[in-house]
Amino acid sequence: MLVNKACPVVLRHGSSLEILAFRHPLAGLQLVKGTLEPGESSAVAAVRELLEEAGVQGEAVRQLGIWHSGFSGQVWAFHERRVAEGLPERWQHACGDDGGHRFSFFWHPLGCEPSAEWHPLFQGALNFLRERRVSLQVNA
Repeated sequence: MLVNKACPVVLRHGSSLEILAFRHPLAGLQLVKGTLEPGESSAVAAVRELLEEAGVQGEAVRQLGIWHSGFSGQVWAFHERRVAEGLPERWQHACGDDGGHRFSFFWHPLGCEPSAEWHPLFQGALNFLRERRVSLQVNA
């Protein structure tokens, strides 16, 4: 099955490895992700989705893997993104392509088990990334 979703992964290294996440006003805690447009690569889609959903510009670092979500035929490509230094601890962004919802961004410790506040699909995505945590840290 072909990749049809792109997930830009923004990591922050401090006392622990953290991943950029957000609270959707209707659907719990999530990671940035979106559908590939016709003819678009997953790497390009990841850049576009990060800008649309978080208001953040990012450049490609590397692909982190492909995940068959088991949900509605979704196959995700994870792409690590480097962003400008100094992203705040928390911020909000009005997403233009999701009905104008206001997303509340924060940093989630990648080593922590996702709570019930996480949308179930994104719990699976986080677990996929957590399994690769050692390689994420080594290559950081």
